[in-house]
Amino acid sequence: MRVIKLDAIDSTNEFLKQLDVAENLENFTVVTAENQTKGKGQMGSVWDSEVGKNLVMSVLLKNIIIDVNAIFTLNIAVALAIYKALETVNIPALSIKWPNDIMSYNYKLGGILIENSLKSDGAIVSIVGVGLNVNQTNFENLPKASSMAAVSKVFHNKEQLLFLIMENLKNNINLIATRPEILWGLYSDYLFKKSVPMPFKGVDDKNFMGIIQGVSPSGKLQVLLDDDSTAAFNIKEVQLLY
Repeated sequence: MRVIKLDAIDSTNEFLKQLDVAENLENFTVVTAENQTKGKGQMGSVWDSEVGKNLVMSVLLKNIIIDVNAIFTLNIAVALAIYKALETVNIPALSIKWPNDIMSYNYKLGGILIENSLKSDGAIVSIVGVGLNVNQTNFENLPKASSMAAVSKVFHNKEQLLFLIMENLKNNINLIATRPEILWGLYSDYLFKKSVPMPFKGVDDKNFMGIIQGVSPSGKLQVLLDDDSTAAFNIKEVQLLY
């Protein structure tokens, strides 16, 4: 596994994407940065990180997914790899907030951005970006954000975390092809606020009550509504209020 360490970059995802075009990198190549100036989250949101305090990484995955219908399974494999790494270093009250935010108690510790591209020969190349709050403790004006250090009262080794995540990710990727139901079962078990009546906000800005039941094969959030019907939502179609 090749690890490329950078001091500063606009985006590790973009850097890795361009480097692969130039050099045809090996699978599981990792890029990390101490400072990322244009970090991205889901649906174009911005992810800010305090310099040197957090784990900012991108991983190149080639031909891991052979069917576009399995894209959300890769999302699950990555989220579980981080979850298990944090569990190993004793981060308390972990869960995964749909689709892939890593939570401790009600606080977000990190997130994932996976960018997939379909090549002319049918191959799928995935760039997996991970932003994980590790040793940052100042989250002014971010009441729902926290870090591993803040929730565990211990500072953590970022390099150890990287290798723990990668070890877990390789194991999970093997399961994508052989036993994906194991990954889906664990993801369902760890889902944030599952089976708990919770308020939501829809795209019309109207609030409603619902109970998270799980996630569909295509990655939609399945919510039981007051009238006993089940609705399925894409990212940005619904917001969990907590």
